[in-house]
Amino acid sequence: MFLPILLFLGTLALSFWASARVKSVYNKYAAEPSLTGMTGAQAAARVMQDAGVEGVEITSTPGHLTDHYDPLHKRLVLSEGNYRGTSVAAIAVAAHEAGHAIQHSRAYAPLHMRMAAVGATRFASQIVMWLPLIGLFTGFIHTQTAMIFMAGGWGIIMLFNLITLPVEFDASARAKVALRHSGILAAMHEEDGVNRVLNAAAWTYVAAFITSLTYFLWHLLPLLLGRRDD
Repeated sequence: MFLPILLFLGTLALSFWASARVKSVYNKYAAEPSLTGMTGAQAAARVMQDAGVEGVEITSTPGHLTDHYDPLHKRLVLSEGNYRGTSVAAIAVAAHEAGHAIQHSRAYAPLHMRMAAVGATRFASQIVMWLPLIGLFTGFIHTQTAMIFMAGGWGIIMLFNLITLPVEFDASARAKVALRHSGILAAMHEEDGVNRVLNAAAWTYVAAFITSLTYFLWHLLPLLLGRRDD
């Protein structure tokens, strides 16, 4: 009984640490205005223009750090603060999302793999969320069967998070190179701020992968050990 609690608290602490680090670093550089006065939306447009990417709409959405790239509709969505903001953090986040648009235009394989896996991952997320409750309150599901489904669900989620790592790291790498050569960043300390924001954000994806890998192994290993005992 102690080990599952330790596992839960450990992964929860890792996720909390990664999220807190992103917020701390982001807030620090959100208070640092860019010397060029360029907004996040303008920076994203400039990065995509320099890369020859066309036909991508840049829009804003309510919320904090709700930024994302929608490949299905070729839409780059920035949170209102980053869309209109002129801070180093706003430019970093906007350039990162522009990096995803560049990936899409270049047919970057891991991005297309992640897009193809979205449906299966959503289904797997429902399994790992509801199956333990169904088993607990109904008792209709045999323990061995539940373990197989849970291992399969966490395995899908783990693979999705694994694919996400190169997608996010590559988008940040493209953003850093683009900002360095575009003249959007006017000083070395701004480039350092961009690096810190994007590197902090990367830890959230690493934490998600470690968490899903841990739960996958937690459900898989008893099945493998049981088969060996047989």
